[in-house]
Amino acid sequence: MLRNYFKVAFRNLGKHRTISLINIAGLTIGITAAVFIMLWVQNEFSFDNYHPDVDNIYRVKTKLSLTKDEVWDWESSPYMLGPVAKQEIPGLKNYTFLWPGYMITVHHNNQLISEKKYAYIDANWFKVFHYDFVDGSADSFSKNPFSLILTQSTAKKYFGNGEAVGKMLKVDSMNYQVQAVVKDNPANSSFQYDILIPVEAKLSNAHEKEQASNWGNYSGLTFLKLQPGVNIKKVGQKLTQIIRKNNKGSENTTMSVIGLKDIHFESGLLSTSFENGNRKLVNIFLILAFLLLATACINYVNLTTARASVRSKEVSVRKIVGAGRRQLFAQFMSESLVVSFLSLLFAILFIQICLPWFNQVTEKHFVQPLTSGITWLILLGTLIVCFVFNGLYPAVLLSSFKPLSVFKGRSLLNFKDGGIRKTLVVLQFGISVMLIISTMIIYRQLNFMKNADLGYKREHVFVMTIPWQVLGLDDKTRESKLKSIASELTQQSAIAEVSQSANDAFFNNSNKVSGSMDWEGRPLDYKPSVSTISADEKFQHILSLKMADGHWFDKNGSDQHNVILNETAVKQLGIHKPVIGQRFKFNGDSGIVAGVVKDFNFRSLHEKIGPMLINNHTDWARSFYIKTTPGNTAVAIKIAQNVWNEFVPDQPFDYSFIDDGYNKLYHAEQRSSTLIAAFAIIAIAISAMGLLGLAAFAAEQRVKEIGIRKVLGASVQNIIGLLSAEFLKTVVIANIVAFPVAWYMMNKWLQDFAYRTNITWWIFAVAACIALLIALITVSIQSIKAALANPVNSLRSE
Repeated sequence: MLRNYFKVAFRNLGKHRTISLINIAGLTIGITAAVFIMLWVQNEFSFDNYHPDVDNIYRVKTKLSLTKDEVWDWESSPYMLGPVAKQEIPGLKNYTFLWPGYMITVHHNNQLISEKKYAYIDANWFKVFHYDFVDGSADSFSKNPFSLILTQSTAKKYFGNGEAVGKMLKVDSMNYQVQAVVKDNPANSSFQYDILIPVEAKLSNAHEKEQASNWGNYSGLTFLKLQPGVNIKKVGQKLTQIIRKNNKGSENTTMSVIGLKDIHFESGLLSTSFENGNRKLVNIFLILAFLLLATACINYVNLTTARASVRSKEVSVRKIVGAGRRQLFAQFMSESLVVSFLSLLFAILFIQICLPWFNQVTEKHFVQPLTSGITWLILLGTLIVCFVFNGLYPAVLLSSFKPLSVFKGRSLLNFKDGGIRKTLVVLQFGISVMLIISTMIIYRQLNFMKNADLGYKREHVFVMTIPWQVLGLDDKTRESKLKSIASELTQQSAIAEVSQSANDAFFNNSNKVSGSMDWEGRPLDYKPSVSTISADEKFQHILSLKMADGHWFDKNGSDQHNVILNETAVKQLGIHKPVIGQRFKFNGDSGIVAGVVKDFNFRSLHEKIGPMLINNHTDWARSFYIKTTPGNTAVAIKIAQNVWNEFVPDQPFDYSFIDDGYNKLYHAEQRSSTLIAAFAIIAIAISAMGLLGLAAFAAEQRVKEIGIRKVLGASVQNIIGLLSAEFLKTVVIANIVAFPVAWYMMNKWLQDFAYRTNITWWIFAVAACIALLIALITVSIQSIKAALANPVNSLRSE
């Protein structure tokens, strides 16, 4: 019986090739898109789940309460916390410490290679977290402080296919030995480090060891492995007691712990060492996966039910010769299974072809997902969903035909059936229109951020930051080197201006201070936080900052103890008028307010402009802001590289343009816009294919009517209008339904930005025109074909 079902199913596929092709193509594209989205969603929700005892691993979290309304959340904690916590907290099985690095230089084959994905770890790291060792062991790594553990890809980069364990690599100025090689980090790991170094190597430096022994130095991340059932609230309370006991003045500091599984979606931190996910965005894409799959399934349902009258006699004959409704239901469900399964096979092929593009856009590293059991569960789930959604309604409808009604020529499909089909088309195009609108608004917001007036000019300015190790800790030596570098740069004609600052990421400044300021009229219990920048006298001019009052720092050094505030700081701090000349104390340095700079965006446009304090302390101003003369950017970079090589010979030249750094702030939005645009194209393509099939069937069913109309004088335009009108009405309704939903969704998305574009009416008009144009072109293909047909052929049998 089953064999016969599938035999008939394949026969019908071959008999109606065009419809079958549309169904399989639409489902293939829909399944491919849905599976890719589900792979990404599953990856996001499964972050760090591969570690054994993941439910018992936590990271320490620090909360500093500045005022009633302002709280700072940090992921960092003191290096000394772990060992003390192990002794004093019951149920604490183990602890480990992570010290994320900024950049190291690897000397290899006469090349200087910068590595930024590295970290220092203590001896307990591998007792808490799981790694797959390919060669070597964690024990040998822990015995020697100058050891390295490399990922497979990093080991191959330096040593090819040869053995890496036992080989030497010079890192900065020290020689390290590779003690182990581990498998590359999974795509769902928070710890994307290619090189691991024992924390003892960092502590071999006397200055670093002194800093690490300071309880007030929140320099790294502490992870705890607890016994099952331990009360984590009490653990946080105990950690708070330890901090307050060992670090005086920590009365406003509260410690807590957060589960390893929750770190990926953690928000509200001042800064983070990891690339956190966005739970809202993940949920949106999860819904999008089901919508794309539903869009593809709608094609099958519509085209199958539309052809119900064609198959009515087949159903009636089967019933007359003894087929029951259950057997007919099974027959039509088997046809759904065949189409769904064939689509799945083609989708698997497309997944393999499109995987490199998907990895590039998502910046994940999905390696051969078809070898993963999770992927096959997603594929199986997709197959079941398609099989059920595709087959259920058509099978119920077609198996319900009554033979007597069919042979009497009565209408088989009532208004309800046609209404369902039109509703599904409305849903299809509604999804497409929503995606088109979403794409346009996202691109509009990205363009708004790109061209927004930030209060400064970032064009033609790049930043070069001298490593502090090169400058040393001696004040005179450091200042002498910085002056020499500045002097050599300013003497070049390709360089218009050079300014120094202690902050390299001016456009995304995260430096904040609290409790170290005093001014006339400050309430004793008011200790607000402000962002700070250290800058010299040229900083204002090189970035075209505008003054609202007073002046910038003088060249003669008379403003060394003075500060400049932005307009928001003046308002929030409640500085008395006249602001200029008011007493202001910062970090123990007494001076006055020399000037007020107009507000400028020193953070992402997600955030409102906060209070900013600019000081003239340039003793650690190792970031050089270099503005090039017109047309001489390449020459200026080469000059800067030569100066770098003179003063920093053991590290590769490192620089970045402010423009590029600013654009990276919105990298996640750019990535999302690319994906949504791709899915919008997919949705509209699937909808157009379905509309093409319905238009072809409508033309086929009305072939005699069209013939009669042509004989009576109807023009080609009349015939096209006749066949297109009903479909275009459906698309217009889809637009009307999609508009408020799209507006609500995108308005909610824009609320995440403090500075945002407006949702204007023309966006909806353009989206509607795109949908109508695509629908018109699609329907017209069949309408023109039907209108140009010879009426004699269609009326010959009458």
